[in-house]
Amino acid sequence: MIAGADNHAALVAPDKPKLTYRQMRENVRALAAQLNDLGLGRGDRIAVAMVNGPELVLTFFASATAVTVCPLNPKYKTEEFAFYYEDTQAKALITLPGAQAEAHAAVLPGMLVIEAVAGADGTLSFKLAKGDALPARPHELAGPDDIAMILHTSGTTSRPKRVPLRHRNLTASARNIVGTYNLSASDIALCVMPLFHIHGISASLNATLASGGTVVCPAGFDAMKFWPVVDAFKPTWYSAVPTMHQMLLARADHNAAVIKANKFRFARSSSAPLPPVIMERLEAVLEAPVLESYGMTEASHQMASNPLPPKARKAGKVGYGFGVDVDVMDDSGKLMPQGDVGEVVIRGDNVVDGYENNPEANKTAFVDGWFRTGDQGYLDPDGYLALTGRLKELINRGGEKISPLEIDDVLLRHPAVAEALAFAVPHKSYGEDIHAAIVVRAEMTVTDRELKEYCAGLLAEFKVPRKFHVLDQIPRGATGKLKRIDMAKLLNITG
Repeated sequence: MIAGADNHAALVAPDKPKLTYRQMRENVRALAAQLNDLGLGRGDRIAVAMVNGPELVLTFFASATAVTVCPLNPKYKTEEFAFYYEDTQAKALITLPGAQAEAHAAVLPGMLVIEAVAGADGTLSFKLAKGDALPARPHELAGPDDIAMILHTSGTTSRPKRVPLRHRNLTASARNIVGTYNLSASDIALCVMPLFHIHGISASLNATLASGGTVVCPAGFDAMKFWPVVDAFKPTWYSAVPTMHQMLLARADHNAAVIKANKFRFARSSSAPLPPVIMERLEAVLEAPVLESYGMTEASHQMASNPLPPKARKAGKVGYGFGVDVDVMDDSGKLMPQGDVGEVVIRGDNVVDGYENNPEANKTAFVDGWFRTGDQGYLDPDGYLALTGRLKELINRGGEKISPLEIDDVLLRHPAVAEALAFAVPHKSYGEDIHAAIVVRAEMTVTDRELKEYCAGLLAEFKVPRKFHVLDQIPRGATGKLKRIDMAKLLNITG
């Protein structure tokens, strides 16, 4: 995966030493050997809780090389850390020195605690901070069929499922992403996605290093610092969730000179639907193509993407499969004709073999070699995939199945609306009805009546939200995804 020329820059970050590919490869091998010397080897699981940065990147690759890495959100609370340690049977925790107090507080009996200590040249060493080393393991590297990483599904409606991603899955995904965007050693990727999430790991990190390019890895996403980082490191592309793109748009006027002086080759959006109006505005500001893609943890991230110019990129579509078969299936498991709406299914070398120790979920999710994504959509005449929503997020108003994405895009085009999220609420007669949460632009006002009249001019009557909730901000998860399915509960709306 770390495939660049020895003296080419592999990893850079604000106020950190540059690491070449040679330094990175040598340091990763040395760190993997240190883990083996501590008694940790193939088949063992290690939890990693760190903020983004070169230290996390080196720790990630060393852990995936020697053992199985379980990257965790460093903002978890003690109870959450304890759940994931137990669920993955983690034998150790790696953090930065003096960091992640709640992660340390959750450590289970017998777990080792290891600190990743950075040297003056930016390379790392591991220091055993708690526990006794186990009998040393042989110095050996993982193979293609070894599990490189354990991630979890979001678990919004049930217990999170373990997703065991093998090295061959991650390698296939990186290869697909490199091919999609013609990534090369001349590319510089700005990593703003958290590296406990498959989007950041596969797209920003793995694909870039597999192409021999350079990764810029600041401490995380900060809309205030994004453009200064761009000005300093001159990235050729970045990948983000729609929420991040919207935040950058909000500050574009303040950074016009930097934007003009630093043109991206392209920008990429994934992990949540990109409203067409946001794509249009972002392309106008960046003067670069904005390519929406489609990914899931179970597919080691990318499943489909809009292509680079001169091929067509379509607003409201997530493109087509690159190295991945994408189709649409009915409830009985039969593939459907082009244009018909059904459940999106995929297959390819990037797709996980199955959930870990969860035969019931595997029986439901895998059908004749296809993985059921839980998303609804259709293929257009050119084979581009249009998503109409998560099956569990579709609004069923008296038998009418309504995609909230359509309503979002209409509301976002209103001049007073900065953010919008349509969602289902319980209803005694219809089963479900439609409400929408909005954030109003600064120094502007809008009434329920005005919004209803506006929507009625663009949507069928049964799609018009019955009520609007004006919020300071719309609730989001750790990776910026909007909490659509939880909105009625979060706002205490009952039938």
